[in-house]
Amino acid sequence: MDGDDRHQRTVFEELHKDLPREAPGSSACTRRALGLCVAGSDATASLQVLDLGCGPGAQTVDLATELPGAHIVALDLHGPYLGELRRRCRRAGVVERVSAVQGDLARLPLRRGGWDLIWCEGAAYIIGVAAALDAWRGLLRPGGRLAFTDAVWLTNDPPAAARAFWTEYPDMTDLDTRRAQISAAGWRLLGDFVLPPEAWCDGYYEPLAARIARLRARYAGDTVAEAVLDAHQIEIDTFRRYGDSYGYAFFVVAPG
Repeated sequence: MDGDDRHQRTVFEELHKDLPREAPGSSACTRRALGLCVAGSDATASLQVLDLGCGPGAQTVDLATELPGAHIVALDLHGPYLGELRRRCRRAGVVERVSAVQGDLARLPLRRGGWDLIWCEGAAYIIGVAAALDAWRGLLRPGGRLAFTDAVWLTNDPPAAARAFWTEYPDMTDLDTRRAQISAAGWRLLGDFVLPPEAWCDGYYEPLAARIARLRARYAGDTVAEAVLDAHQIEIDTFRRYGDSYGYAFFVVAPG
């Protein structure tokens, strides 16, 4: 890694340090999806829950709060996120029921057939939805559930600027195609819903935009740092302009 790459990484980590979330989401959306997972079940049961790509753990704390009998293993590759997760769990009084594990989604260091619920908000794209559906099935116990979010097109003809922004995610498709993919992979769709705009803005883009504004003053004239900040600002501006053409959807599924 050369000097510019190291500097980019430093600025990126400073930009994202201690943000509420690292992907669109909200406590309300987590609870809604959880309701689809445990409908008719006892939420106090001793469930084994796996939160993949947990980030700083906003949804992990929500899961631990809503499932008071559960033990949660929260996995992420980025160590500082796990540190923030532990701090949040201590503040919420759930740290005894949450285990933070550093690991790679592509090479999960986890037992197969041991999980009642697999959760993944905003991280399935890392390995691709098709690969996730294939790899994560074997982790579930009989009767287990999988809940994940993924970016989808909400229109058949999205603006060119929106398509250009999402070219780095070639797996992105529309809701109906994703539903068909889930069925073809041998899963039953228990329910899905599109996250509302506030799930992008309140805990994700607004704190990120405020951090960008603060760092611009610090890094004025630093072209490497400004490029990092500009890229994030483009992401925010693209959603503000074209967010009606795409969104994140929550999918709750069970092996067929």
